[in-house]
Amino acid sequence: MTKQTVITDEGLKRLENELDELKTIKRKEVAEKIKVALSFGDLSENSEYDEAKNEQAIIEGRIAEIENQLKNVRVLDETEIGTENVHIGSTVTVREKGKKKSATYRIVGSTEADPLGGRISDESPIGKALIGHRKGEELEVETPGGVLRLVIEEISK
Repeated sequence: MTKQTVITDEGLKRLENELDELKTIKRKEVAEKIKVALSFGDLSENSEYDEAKNEQAIIEGRIAEIENQLKNVRVLDETEIGTENVHIGSTVTVREKGKKKSATYRIVGSTEADPLGGRISDESPIGKALIGHRKGEELEVETPGGVLRLVIEEISK
């Protein structure tokens, strides 16, 4: 059984746009590269041809991956998101115990995660630990860098 992916409406649009670009633009670009490389003749020593075929395989793999994700996607109904406790789609401000600086994260499905952009997966150590907790609660999170003691300062949509 394939795992259902939870995704925001924004994430769904981003995936659909990427799929469209891969199918309409990138496929044509790679096909043109292959055509040009074939015109060079002998394929046994044609690095341009090998590179274009590898790029084609990567693009086709990504297309298949996105199509599979879209078959098993559940779009998060953001009207159902409350601010009482943390769920996928919540924006959470946390502070590490003993520190003054806070960090704000948006909890998203694994396909939308972008830690540097403040979007963490519900499957990541911090994301998983935050799910279900309320404002003001303290929790310990086991991360690859060690145990963090976090205080939830704010929960919003």
